[in-house]
Amino acid sequence: MTKKDDKKEKKKSGKKDSQLILRLDKEERDEFIKLCKEMDTSAAREIRAFIRGFVEKNG
Repeated sequence: MTKKDDKKEKKKSGKKDSQLILRLDKEERDEFIKLCKEMDTSAAREIRAFIRGFVEKNG
């Protein structure tokens, strides 16, 4: 199976199988969550988008 096939399969199932746990300042986290809500998005969605863009640009 190629990487592309694996990616398609992951999208079909819609299941995520990994977690990234990090520590950050509470005020910074709270502000991020607040801004995401105001922009009608989720923190997880924005972090995933950042990671995808970072990997695409640098990987």
